[in-house]
Parts: sequence; C-alpha cells; structure tokens
Amino acid sequence: MKTFILLILLALSANISAQKNANMDKKVTKTDEEWRQILSDEQYYVLRQKGTDRPGDGGYTNHFEKGTYHCAACDAQLFESSSKYESHCGWPSFDDAIEGSVAYVLDKSHGMIRTEIICTSCNGHLGHIFDDGPEETTGKRYCVNTTSLRFEKLDQ
Repeated sequence: MKTFILLILLALSANISAQKNANMDKKVTKTDEEWRQILSDEQYYVLRQKGTDRPGDGGYTNHFEKGTYHCAACDAQLFESSSKYESHCGWPSFDDAIEGSVAYVLDKSHGMIRTEIICTSCNGHLGHIFDDGPEETTGKRYCVNTTSLRFEKLDQ
C-alpha cells in the first residue's frame, strides 16, 4: 500500500513539474526588425544589444511595491517583489529569480569575467549576477537593468 501511494505521489509530482516546465519553455522568437518595432530604442539597446542603463535611471531601483517583475520584451515573469532588496549599486537588485525564468551565460566583455542573466523565454539581456548579495538569503545579487523590466502590481 505504501508503495502504491508513493507511486501516485511521484506521478502527480512529475505531472505538476511537466506543466510548470511547459509554461517556462514557451520561446518567443522574433526577427531583429520585429523587435525594433515593438521595443523602444532604449529597450532594444538593453534587451537585444546587451546594453546597460546608467545607474539610478528609471523607476525600479527604489521601487518596492508588491508584485511581479516581467521581461519588458516578452512579458515572462522573472522576479517576485519579495526577492527585491536595496543593494545601493544603482540598479534594481534581487536575491533570487523565479525558477527557470533566467539563464546564465559567461560574459567576457569589457575586459571582465561576469555571468550575464538572460530571459529564458526571449533571450533578452537582463543584467548580471554577482556573489555579493544578502548572506541571510541566497548570497546572490541579480543586478538588473530597469529598462529590461515591466512591473505588475499585486492585486490585494
């Protein structure tokens, strides 16, 4: 009987995981011209050309409302407001991303070795991740360009 219950629980768990992964596996593919038509010049520069906002630009660096931060290019959910914190670095900072929402890419540009974070849905450039985040949580700092984000306020 225990084996039967265990098998049922495993099957349900696999089904839930498959459904969750199916939602995150939706790839958004557009031509360069299509991205130029739907993104502002600044969004195109940051998300498609791997640009960087100037520190403190935009409204999300000191933004702490409850909700979810989405990719400005494809609207995929990236970060929960509960993972946002003030790092005093000049860009919005998070200590964790929504599982499966970002990919990690070795970045050797500008004479540095860093880890770039990109949206798994559209491959848009979000920023970089560093190991100087809050020790009491993940120890990670997802340093994200404001331009790459769109905030959706939590309905209460």
